[in-house]
This record gives sequence, structure tokens and C-alpha cells, in this order.
Amino acid sequence: MTNSTEAQKPQNTKKNKKKGATLDTFYGAKIQNTEQIEEDIQENSPKSSKGNRNSPQTHEEFESEMTKKMEALWEEKWEIMQKKFMHLQNQFDQTVKENQALKQELIKQSQNTKKLEENIKYLTDKVIDLENRGRRENLRIIGLPEKPEINTKLDMVIQDIIKENCPEILEQGGNTATDRAHRTPSTLNPQKTTSRNVIAKFQSYQTKEKILQEARKRQFRYKGMPIRVTQDLASSTLNDRKAWNMIFRKARELDLQPRISYPAKLTIYFQGKVWAFNKIEDFQLFAKKRPELCGKFDTANHDLQKGKRAGSPTKNQLPSKTDYILPRESMGIQQNRRLPTFCKEKTRALWKV
Repeated sequence: MTNSTEAQKPQNTKKNKKKGATLDTFYGAKIQNTEQIEEDIQENSPKSSKGNRNSPQTHEEFESEMTKKMEALWEEKWEIMQKKFMHLQNQFDQTVKENQALKQELIKQSQNTKKLEENIKYLTDKVIDLENRGRRENLRIIGLPEKPEINTKLDMVIQDIIKENCPEILEQGGNTATDRAHRTPSTLNPQKTTSRNVIAKFQSYQTKEKILQEARKRQFRYKGMPIRVTQDLASSTLNDRKAWNMIFRKARELDLQPRISYPAKLTIYFQGKVWAFNKIEDFQLFAKKRPELCGKFDTANHDLQKGKRAGSPTKNQLPSKTDYILPRESMGIQQNRRLPTFCKEKTRALWKV
């Protein structure tokens, strides 16, 4: 038994060696067959050359030669990278210069655009002013019925209106003659039940102003029917005046004596002074700074912020069939306003100055 066990020992040692080699390799020790690898390295490594010129290089010489080759390779790569970097740097600098030039050009273009916008606004205001001045001898008559005997004799109808409402102008010898009178628009729309307006151009500007002043004082009539006589203005000016309508009504309720002057300027009498406003925003700032007016025009401001037409009644403010009365100031500003058919008779009966 002892011999058999001793005979088996060498076999176990070989197995243990193999197992030990694999375990050493797993834990980071020398790789299996390291002796054979070391022999191969020694055979291929440079040997010492003492006195023999044809002998291979030494290990130090080999390392120095490889170091020089690596340095030369890195220097070559470094030069290539420097050239690429310089090229990219030049492109970047050129791009920055181009961007600066574009920015300066953009600033110039924005300045030119601003000047053009200012010029357009100036020219637009100038054209509107010229249009209004071209209409300075005109009067707009609203409410004349659409009848053939009236449409064919508008000049004579206008003279009858002057005789009926302001005869003192004729007594003073004023020139009430008209160059022409016509309906506007020129074509009648059968879907509309209200009559078209009449534009009358007078020969005398002074006579036209006297008639307009009398129309502001009292209600004009034609054969007992109420009509309105207002100044003829450009459509853009009329829209600007309409924007003041809600504020105008509230100011009249507060007894501020509001007036709309040419072209679309609101004037009020407050604390013994006359204040004029060209824009609604200016009036809002003025009202906020005065405790007596602060919060009084919130309804008008709310409607303006919603984008509603100034002066248009809300759903709860619509008049009934029996109490429809169109205020005087809105009639003076909204010249193209048309009345519903159900309240025409009531309006004629209840129209007040």
C-alpha cells in the first residue's frame, strides 16, 4: 500500500503544478510557460558587442534609437497639428471679422429702416391732413330720406335746410351757394335700410363754419324730420375720433366739458384749466395721477383693452324699443352710424341735443 501511494505522488504533483500555474495566472502571477517566453526574449534581444562591430546593438543603444524615432514621429505629428490649428485659427478670425461686418451692416440697415418708418408715418399724416383740408368746405348731412325728389334736387334741399334751421345766415347776406352735393356711397345698397349720407361742398368756408356751429347748438330738421349736420373728415380721422367715444361720455357725466378738436384731440376743463390729449394713453396716465379721476374711467379702459369699438354698447346696455336715444356727442363723432329699423320712429321723436 505504501508503494502504491508513493507511486501515485508524482502524478499528483504534476496535477498540482498545472493547477497552481492556472491559479497563479488568475491572480496576476507569472503566465504559464514563462520560462519558454523568457528564453525567446533573450534570443531576440540585442546582445553585447565587445569589440565586434558587426555584432547586434546593445539594449541601451536600441532604446535610444527607438526614443529618437518616437521623438521624430511626435515632432512630425506636432507640426501637422500646429498647421491644422493655425488654419482653424485663421478661419475663426476671418469668421469673427465677417460677423462684425455683418453686425455693423445690420445696425445701419435697422437705422435706415427706422428712418423710413418715420418718413412713412410723416407722409401718411401729411396725406391725411391734406385730405382733411381738402374737405374743409364740406358738410356731411345724415338722415335725409332716400327719395327721388330729394336726390335729384340736393342743392335746393340744402338751401331749404339752411332756411329752416339758421335763417340768420341768410339775413346777414352769407354766401350759402354750394359747388356740388352728392350721396355717399354713390351706389345704393338694397340690403341697408338707412339712407346714405349727403356730402355738400360750399363755396364759402365761413358760411360752412357758421352752419356747423349752429348744428352743434341745436338739432337740425328737414320738414320736421331730424337730421344731423357734421364735419366731413377722412375715414382714418373719423376712426381716431371714435376711439375717444367712451371716455367722452364718461367725461361729460363728470361735467368736464369734453370736446373733440381737430383732428382727433380730446380737451377737458379740469381744476380751472383746459387740458388737451392727443392719445388715449396720455389721458389714462393723467387720470391715474389725479385722485378725483382715478378709477372713474375703468369701464372705458376695459373696453379699449379688449379691442372693442369705442362707444359700442355691451349686451346689457342695448336700448329697448321705447328708450333708444342716440347721444349728441356720439352722433357728432360716429358719422356713419346706422340705426336699427325698429327704433327709427322713436329716435325721430326722442332725439335730443
